[in-house]
Order: sequence, then structure tokens, then C-alpha cells
Amino acid sequence: MVKPKTKSDIEIARNANMRPVVEIAKERFGINEKYLDPHGHYKAKLSLDHIAGLPDRSKAKLILVTAMTPTAAGEGKTTTTVGLGDALNRIGKNASICLREPSLGPCFGMKGGAAGGGYAQVVPMEEINLHFTGDFHAIGAANNLLSALIDNHIYWGHEPTLDPRRVTWRRVVDMNDRALRSIVTSLGGVANGFPKEAGFDITVASEVMAIFCLAQSTEDLNNRLANIVVGQTRERKPVYARDLKADGPMTALLKDAIKPNLVQTLENNPAFVHGGPFANIAHGCNSVIATKTALKLSDYVVTEAGFGADLGAEKFFDIKCRKAGLIPHAAVVVATVRALKMHGGVKKEELGKENLKALQKGLENLTRHVNNVLKYKVPVVVAINRFVTDSDSEIELIKEQCTKQGVEAIDCTHWANGGAGAEDLANTVVELADKNDGASFNYLYPDDMTLWDKVHTIAQEIYGASEIVAEQRIRNQFRELEQQGAGNFPICVAKTQYSFSTDANLKNAPSDHVVQIKEVRLANGAEFLVVICGDIMTMPGLPRVPAAHEIRVDSQGNITGLF
Repeated sequence: MVKPKTKSDIEIARNANMRPVVEIAKERFGINEKYLDPHGHYKAKLSLDHIAGLPDRSKAKLILVTAMTPTAAGEGKTTTTVGLGDALNRIGKNASICLREPSLGPCFGMKGGAAGGGYAQVVPMEEINLHFTGDFHAIGAANNLLSALIDNHIYWGHEPTLDPRRVTWRRVVDMNDRALRSIVTSLGGVANGFPKEAGFDITVASEVMAIFCLAQSTEDLNNRLANIVVGQTRERKPVYARDLKADGPMTALLKDAIKPNLVQTLENNPAFVHGGPFANIAHGCNSVIATKTALKLSDYVVTEAGFGADLGAEKFFDIKCRKAGLIPHAAVVVATVRALKMHGGVKKEELGKENLKALQKGLENLTRHVNNVLKYKVPVVVAINRFVTDSDSEIELIKEQCTKQGVEAIDCTHWANGGAGAEDLANTVVELADKNDGASFNYLYPDDMTLWDKVHTIAQEIYGASEIVAEQRIRNQFRELEQQGAGNFPICVAKTQYSFSTDANLKNAPSDHVVQIKEVRLANGAEFLVVICGDIMTMPGLPRVPAAHEIRVDSQGNITGLF
């Protein structure tokens, strides 16, 4: 049974019985304290040299947690990831979880934190949701150092001669700030350089963030940073970060940040929280280094990818797994009765009432997400993240629909009961993963498919679209990128997370819609192509009433209103 939760997430986290992280590292992984870089008592970074010396566990199983299309009703993907990790340990398995680091943008905007919820959280929650170990600050500093070097390069007229009109690199800040989307820099006279149009993205959309999460060593990080294309000469030849001698100092700023962070769940199980690109505007997965570290140390590793399976899971499979050589052994698609009813047309204030008709309609959304994951030949189980208001009839209807698809749906109560509420899910995941050797796993498209056709394949196969459209200049850009050697790159679509389409208001499972491509950005260091569709912004704005309005520090020094 799901019991009403009487305490807020932050109160539950604050009352957690945390253990020193050095004890968890020693007892769970046999890691000596000398290989840890503690950040206080409950956070630590793990030495890359120690990680490199660890043997591979050839039979370790990787489990992805993804979800249906998100709504204002909530789905609980991170909560389920934590709950499943705790449940696996409860049934006697050696399991770790891998999560992304939260961005300050959502924390002070409208989404809240990203450390799970209820009795399925990672802790220390407040620190993880705010500055944590400073990784995002380092990424922002490295990104903006490159911006400063670009402007300095132009100011002094260094070779190769960058065309100020063709600089594509943008500054970043880890906060929602619509006023910075488009700006003009270098005003105030000759001493300040050449005025030009510029702009900011949120840090999680930065190519440096993507590189950080895809790099597999410090050397790989340096090489990828060197390959960043920052703009073009007047002759339209690419100018790289290495041409500005930027890769060395950028790597220096990231040399500590690249070490994976170890924390714990409320039940004192290990959690690696590292890297944090959004899935609606970036590739949505935690760092490859953290995932591979966990696979060396655990028999089962549970990770999550951002937003719904149309964004996070697709990019996890087609970008992260492809680039890192990872093989997923099972996938969990998280759904809630409330969110499914919302996709079926029910208003938020009426979600607490039983409505089987709306639920049946909304199940079209879940059905498509499950079918999409199955296209990768990865076995799937549906986790029903249960709310107090869900009726038994509604739960049974979801289970019946999933049975028709040949997948099992499991009623989960980890939000209220921690790992104990996800033991049935854990047993099913173990059964699916243990039977799967990964040999049948496949990508949605091959490397040698044209860039245009890759986007079309994603839009048609995953989004249910009939076609993609773009202005001729963008079509020409696809061909130019192929001629420049980027033809084998995978695609990272930036679009709204609230719909399979590019219209955030088009709920459920729309079909035969048209995906409009607005912009294409080459992420040469990350080795993928960012295709911006619809009205998605790489720098979000704050809502009318931002979450920041409720955040305070009380007289005892405790943060309130964060979550």
C-alpha cells in the first residue's frame, strides 16, 4: 500500500542516517581512502588512476530507467532509479546507481531538484541540488574561458583569422535567464574589441558538458576539447579550439571535475552522480566515466536518461551507448496513473478521481514509448510509480495493456516505502537482464546513413512524424557537414519534452505530424550533431512564479523551500 507522505522530501533527506562516504567506498568496493578526494563527510571524488586499474566485470548488467512523456502531474524517473537500486541491494544483489547532477536552472525555476523523492532519494540532497562538488562551475568556467580566448584571438588579429560574423561558440551560465539568449558584446570603444552578436546557453546545453560526459579519460577529454569548432575564417574554413591553444587550459579547469562523484541513497547504497546534460536540449545522460566505473565495481548498474524515452532513451542508445561501447541489458519505463490520465485529457485538478476512459486513451502514450524501446531489442518492464489516489482498477488497466504488448507492468511504492516498495520490480529486472547477453542490441540507424536521413528516421520511428522540413540553407548545411567529415556523427535532437511532436500542447501519441528543423549546430568535440526543432530554447527562462521565491535559509542555517 502507498501511505500518504507526511514529511517533505527535504525533511526526509535531512533526517537521513548517512554514513561517511569513505566507509561505503571501503565496505562496498574495497576502495582505500587514499583513492578518494572527500568533499566533506558524505561526498567524494574517485581517483581516475584507481578506476583505470580496476578489472572489468564482463557479466555486469546495465539497466536503463526511462519514462513516458512528462507532464505537470509527475512521473518519478529519478525516484524510480533510486528505488530500484535500493531494491536490488535488498534482494541481495551488488548494485549501484548512476544519476546526472542537477542544474541550478530547474532548482530555482519550476522543476525542482533531481535527487529523487520521498523515501527513494540520494543524499546529501541539499548539497547535490545546489553546488555539489563544483563540477558545473568548472564546466562553465572552461566554456567561458574559450569564449574569452576567442575574443582575444580576434582582438589581436592572430592566425588563423576568425571571421567575427561566423563565431558559433556561445557563453554559458547555470541558471535560467532569457535576457541572455541574444546579446551584443564588446561595446564601449576600440579597447573592448569588435562589437558582435553573441548569446548564452544554460551550462547543461554546452558542448563542454557533452564532452565532459562522453570523455573516457583526461587525454580523451583534452582531445575532444581540442576538436571543438568555434567558428570559421572568411574563406569558410573551420577554426578549432586547438588553433587558439584553448584545449590545455580548459582541461586544467576540468581535471578534478572529471573524477566521478560518489554519494549514497537513503538506504546507504552507493550512487555515482556525475555530469548533467538535459535531454530536451542536449544528450541527457550522466558521464561515461561514472557509468563504466560503476560497471567495474557492481554486478548491476541502474542509470537514467532525461525526460521521456523519445528523448533520453533514444540518445542513451544512439549516442552514449554507441560512443562508449555500452550494452544495455534491460530497460524500465516509468509511468504514473496521473500522467496517463493527463495525456487522456484530464485536467490537473481532477487527476485524483478514477477515470478509466481517460486512462485508456492516455495509455497510447505509454504504448508508443514501450514499442520504441523494444525497437532497440532491449527487454522492457513498466514501473507504475503509484500515488495515494490511484485506484486498483486503474492499476489493473495499465497491467492489462502492457500484457497485450508482451511486457510486464509492476505496481511500485518506493516513493513511500523506499527499496522495499520496488522489490517486485527488482526481481523482474534481474530476470530480464540475466537472460539477456546483449547480443541482439541494435541502434536505430547506422553510422553511414546521411545526416538528413538520420533525423528523418528518428522523427518517423520514434516521434511518429510523417516528415521533417527545413529551409534550403539548413539542407545545404547538412550536406556541407557531411563534406567536412561529420557524416558519421549521430544526431542529438533538441525539442520539447512535453510531446512526441514539436508542439508542447499536443499530448498523448500524435501521429503524422511534421517536425520543423530550425537550426543545426555541430558539436565536433562531442562528435554529434545538435538539430534544434520547433521553438525549443537552449537557454530557458524563469516562469511567472519561480521556485526561487520560496527558497530561504532559516535561523538555524537550514535551507527551506528547495524541494
